[in-house]
Amino acid sequence: MGPGPRVLAGAHRPGPVTHPPSASGQGPARAPAAPPPETGPAPAPHSEAACEPQPARTRTPTGPGPASPAPTTGPAPTARPGAADGQQSARAHTRTGPAPSGPVPEAGPGRKPRAASGRDAPVRAGGDGLRERLEAAWVGRAVGCLLGKPVEKLPLEGIRALARATGNWPLGDWFTARGVPPALLAAHPWNRRSAPTSLAENIDGMPEDDDLNYPLLGLLLLQRHGKAFTTADVARLWLDELPAGRTFTAERVAYRNLLLGLEPPATATHHNPFREWIGALIRADVHGWTNPGDPAGAAAQAYRDAALTHTGNGVYAALFVAAATAEAATGRADVHTALRTGLAAVPPRSRLAEAIRFGIRTAADEADFDLVVDRLHARYGHHHWVHAVPNTALIAAALTHADGDFTRSVCRAVSGGWDTDSNGATAGALAGLLAGSPDRIPHRWTAPLKNRLATSVPGFDGIGFDTLAHLTAQEAARS
Repeated sequence: MGPGPRVLAGAHRPGPVTHPPSASGQGPARAPAAPPPETGPAPAPHSEAACEPQPARTRTPTGPGPASPAPTTGPAPTARPGAADGQQSARAHTRTGPAPSGPVPEAGPGRKPRAASGRDAPVRAGGDGLRERLEAAWVGRAVGCLLGKPVEKLPLEGIRALARATGNWPLGDWFTARGVPPALLAAHPWNRRSAPTSLAENIDGMPEDDDLNYPLLGLLLLQRHGKAFTTADVARLWLDELPAGRTFTAERVAYRNLLLGLEPPATATHHNPFREWIGALIRADVHGWTNPGDPAGAAAQAYRDAALTHTGNGVYAALFVAAATAEAATGRADVHTALRTGLAAVPPRSRLAEAIRFGIRTAADEADFDLVVDRLHARYGHHHWVHAVPNTALIAAALTHADGDFTRSVCRAVSGGWDTDSNGATAGALAGLLAGSPDRIPHRWTAPLKNRLATSVPGFDGIGFDTLAHLTAQEAARS
């Protein structure tokens, strides 16, 4: 469904987000100001009413912005030894995206890494292979999302049964309906909206999904406002460019609250039972991509983005992903270093930090990933399947257990259930960065995408992942 008519509505002007006072961090990166304290009990179960179409969008002037916050830092988990064993493949797609808006600097300003990181040279935005890594990240995000789409919302036993029926377990390839007994499909039907575009026999380019729409919006946000954007800038961009029908759960409630005239941070809290779910997490990648070697800067951006819609663990999940992604984007970190860096951005006594530590520890101790998943479901299965706590724990466990390998990363993330497409997307993006190039992602994953992304975000429909990498590298080069 397309966007409705646009109405000028100055009364709906988002205001600044209030942040707690700055605090000094003790982690490996410069601490952004501490995020707000963790909220209370988990939100109420999913309400279908929250997903009903919302009124037409309104234009909102930009308001003043807050200072950059800084999450507290936590102890680093024990990393599992081993390095990525990325798989080589032929070039999987023809680069045919729209022409980039301008040249990418060969050696952008970058940011000097913190002394505690042990690195002594800044990452050059657009240089040192960053554009190749960013293309692999965009492609990896699409692959992981698409792999998880047909089994989204299915229970764990359904996912396992469908894959086993076609000899695809442990999961290692696209899901397919070919050879699945009708009785099994009746008991565990594919996701109704996704199956026509995401089963192996149906894939023809990357279909639209919010897990790709939000990184596109994040890129558009940086193009318009730079890295010093405010939460009010995020709100205005959404009202101008994000169709209300493409929002869900916390994002849809926040969108509705903007239309009602509420300002951040009330947009995240007013009648919003989804504010600790994973919507902010799926928006965080672009902040890490554009801050290679600066996890604190990435976390600060992710905080200002997340504050529009989320609180507590919902925000912390975004900080974790942004910081881990910024570390992986350097091209000099393994997956375990990236995860430790992400964890250092999360308040150490939060439920999310405990869940991440549990996921990493369990994955490091258990050779059979099915048993890792069983332990995660036993411990966190009481949460809603879209909540940030179980899903972030699963992402951390999948990446740890895969030890940097792309296929194992996306397949473990999806095979663990819960929000399968979002978990696959986040794991795929990080694993793509670690692979370093789309050439190192197996051909069976990249070929069906055809270097083409469908979206309702204006100006991006049909764009190629190579062009997106070029545009993202331009924003990484901006100070």
